[in-house]
Amino acid sequence: MNEPYLIGIAGGSASGKTSFLQALLDYFSPEDLSLVSQDNYYRPPEDQPLDDQGKKNFDLPQSIDRTGFITDIQKLRSGQPIERLEYTFNNPAVTPEMIRIEPAPIIISEGLFVFHYEEVQQMLDYRVYLHADAEIRLQRRINRDHKERGYPEQEVRYQWENHVRPADRQFLEPHREQCHLVIDNNVRFDEGLEKLKQHIEKVLSK
Repeated sequence: MNEPYLIGIAGGSASGKTSFLQALLDYFSPEDLSLVSQDNYYRPPEDQPLDDQGKKNFDLPQSIDRTGFITDIQKLRSGQPIERLEYTFNNPAVTPEMIRIEPAPIIISEGLFVFHYEEVQQMLDYRVYLHADAEIRLQRRINRDHKERGYPEQEVRYQWENHVRPADRQFLEPHREQCHLVIDNNVRFDEGLEKLKQHIEKVLSK
């Protein structure tokens, strides 16, 4: 392959992207597939936009280092490795590590805004949408944010109603119908994962 095949994967908060992507990475070798996660491009907390209550909103396109994200995807596509400091969701108990990502024939670009950013959208060869109902996602997020990040439920619900769901409706859900593959993850994503694995294997075999 002369040029890497770029797959965009998006889904709302707690739709199961992390588990889904880990399953992909476990199946394919690093020589075949590399992953660029939008999570590692969050701007520092002091640079985050504020809502009308003065609370930081991490669910807007400007919360991400858009230029850095796009530049690194372009570097990988041109055959250059990239390095990025891991984002730890402002958890003081976790020390961020430097992540090195090597170029590969298949590049996965994932995150809430991969379809919203026009520069990324134009580079994509294949688009995947990971869906789960809002009620299910909210309960997953409450459980996850309490366990992994120590957030109280009241704060999680505030972010959900004022940041997460508005961002879903404006920046993510309008792109669903243009995706090549929509995966339902209300319970399990196995069927959709198998379809994507078969698609990637087909691309690699060319």
